[in-house]
Order: sequence, then C-alpha cells, then structure tokens
Amino acid sequence: MLRLVPIVSRYDEALAWAREQIEATWGPHALVSDAFVFDDTDYYQAEMGAGLKKQFVVSTALMDPGTLPDVKRLTNHWETEYAQLAGHDEPRPLNLDPGYIAESKLVLASTKNHSHRIYLARGIFAEITLGYSRSAGWTKMPWTYPDYQRADFQQFFTACREYLRAELRRRPPGVEIAID
Repeated sequence: MLRLVPIVSRYDEALAWAREQIEATWGPHALVSDAFVFDDTDYYQAEMGAGLKKQFVVSTALMDPGTLPDVKRLTNHWETEYAQLAGHDEPRPLNLDPGYIAESKLVLASTKNHSHRIYLARGIFAEITLGYSRSAGWTKMPWTYPDYQRADFQQFFTACREYLRAELRRRPPGVEIAID
C-alpha cells in the first residue's frame, strides 16, 4: 500500500512543515500534489480559518496497512506540535488525515466513529473512501467527502495507483516487498 497523507492548511509554511515531517519519518516523497483550493466544505472554517488548501503527499516506502493507527496517532501529534510552534491565531492551523492507496481502494483513518467505519486500534477507525475498478475508475461511497469526488483529486489518486502498480511489478517473483 502507498501511504497517503492529505495536508490541509491556509498557511504555505504549514504545508511545507508537514511535508518535511513526512519525509523525515517515512523517507522521500514519491508523489506530491499541487496545493488544491479546498473550498468544498466549510466544516473546518471555525477552527482553521478561510482560504484553506489541501495537498497530498505519498512516500516512496510502501506501508503495512496494519500500521495505520500508529500513522494517524503520529500525525495527530504533529498537528498539536505545529499549532504550538507556529503561534497562528487559529486553534488548528494544520490538519492531517492519513490513509493509504491500494490497487482497489483509498482508505482514510479517523478518530471519529461512524456506522461505516471499522475500529482498528487505540481510538483509530478506518473507512474505504473510494473504491477502484478498471471499468469504472474511482467510485464514491455514500459517505465519500465531496472533495474526494473531484476530478483533479482523482487524477492524482490514479497517478498514485499507477506508481504503486509499477512498484509491485518491480518485485521479483516470490520475494516480498519491504514495507515499513
């Protein structure tokens, strides 16, 4: 699986800080999206302000999906750390919602329980946000966030899926790919 870390902030320095944390922890970036305008919802505006941007980062190292709770807990810690370091007026100047991309789906982690989320461990839940099939491409679920339905986001997710497939093809037969 490819580790996917969506970064949301109104501050370019917050996006850069998060990219640095991701690289320092999981190695070089395989893919980094543009910083898309994130105005599909006003859900975060009260705690994060207006003019939000969303950027996706994918690491070169493949991810064991069983580590998703640890990844989410670490990114939650980074959110708190950045808020304390940066001194912005907003209570939450940075939002990180990690997950992973597999050949057949995009999964996101959350601390919030809901009927469509599966409990993983230590207060972390997961949901399949998008499915993928060769015939239909990316397909939404009834709970898929509006931004994940955007064509520009899905183009990036397709590039991620192609990168993953190429990495998996590089694997010699019978040899497991190293995952962290």
